[in-house]
Amino acid sequence: MVLAVALFMEQMDSTVIATSLPAIAADIGAEPISLKLALTAYFVALAIFVPLSGWMADRFGARNIFRLAIGIFILGSICCAMSDSLLTFVLSRFLQGIGGSMMTPIARLVLVRATPRNELVGAMAWLTVPALLGPLTGPPIGGFLTTFASWHWIFLINVPIGLIGILLVTFVLKGMNERDARPIDLPGLILSGITFAGIIFGFSVISLPAIPIAAGFAAIVIGMVSGFLYWRHAKRTAHPILDPRLFRRPLFRNAIIGGSFFRIGIGAFPFLMPLMLQLSFGMTPFESGMTTFVTALGAIASKFWTEGLFARFGFQRTLMVCALLGCLTLAANSLFAPDMPRWLLMAALVMGGLTRSFFFTGVNALAFSDLAESESSQATAINSVAQQLSIAAGVAVAGAALEISSTLNGREINLSDFHTAWLVVAGLAGLSLLTFLRMPRNAGSEVSGHQIRPVNSGRSTDP
Repeated sequence: MVLAVALFMEQMDSTVIATSLPAIAADIGAEPISLKLALTAYFVALAIFVPLSGWMADRFGARNIFRLAIGIFILGSICCAMSDSLLTFVLSRFLQGIGGSMMTPIARLVLVRATPRNELVGAMAWLTVPALLGPLTGPPIGGFLTTFASWHWIFLINVPIGLIGILLVTFVLKGMNERDARPIDLPGLILSGITFAGIIFGFSVISLPAIPIAAGFAAIVIGMVSGFLYWRHAKRTAHPILDPRLFRRPLFRNAIIGGSFFRIGIGAFPFLMPLMLQLSFGMTPFESGMTTFVTALGAIASKFWTEGLFARFGFQRTLMVCALLGCLTLAANSLFAPDMPRWLLMAALVMGGLTRSFFFTGVNALAFSDLAESESSQATAINSVAQQLSIAAGVAVAGAALEISSTLNGREINLSDFHTAWLVVAGLAGLSLLTFLRMPRNAGSEVSGHQIRPVNSGRSTDP
């Protein structure tokens, strides 16, 4: 829970400023569209420094780096609140992103190292809560604080939370400072930073065009070329900053690839749903935020059944069913209309939150089920990078689907364009099913607890 509180702060802050951009822009004398560079700066910082997190945790101790990350995040929050120009605000968000880039992977690393394998699903279930709640609570909290107080408080509120987190980490997380003095892969760090920053920056520009879209496509091409160069470099390096050899492990590979496809669809949700509710349903930002927040009820409810569900049916069947249901709930959003009963809309959102929470808990635990503990720091960094890339891709795909649909119909964006976008992202998320089809039914049984047990008759049965 200590780790989850820190992650909630980071995940919420990544979306909290979305509803406050007009107020911030007016206060610091900038155009609202130009302030979207602050959103991009945050995600670019994540892309650059997430690969470094695994090496730093091994070199200086996970607990030490986790506390340092929270401290940097607090400092960045204070700088954001004190910003009086576009440049200082963008730089402050970049500083926040440096802290956030290490909180998420190191929190997962600490959890993996501190938790017995047979309890990992239950632990991941609780760690998944902030990742699901953060993007949902950000918009309503940002709207509330901006409306009834001041936009500065959406950053200053992080200060007491972060200080409490540092104290809790100091006194609760004992024995989390194992060291590994492997050398840093500096060329790999530079190449990986260009790769992920270029791709995420490109996706961000395409989906939130504060600068010419051509620059976004150029950034993606540069990122892909750098990625190819990194892959060649990593094959010749004894200690690469991110080791692609981990993808030889089938369960790790399935978890990363399947989870990435699913997150492309889910990553579009915090972007598409508030826009649809505000532009097509006539809701205020605060009303739309409170409507989408009900998905958190499903996410929280799932935590009481997750461990038993994976023990009963195993990773393969549970992930396939949850991925299918998750895609269907995304596609169901294409049926939403302003005259739809509000209770029915909210019930669909709760069901979506429930299935997505089951899926993410399982896929995060599956990623570590066939890895040695010495590989966990690399795995957490790769997992975090894959998440950021897929979420950025989801927003870009959703934005492109909206624009293409409205252009083909020769009019401004309306409800039918949102319906088209929901079907597109649901189809992409559905590709995750293919990665789990050929996975053995007892895959990761040491972690899930799913196995064939003998019964009184002497025969064995698959529970």
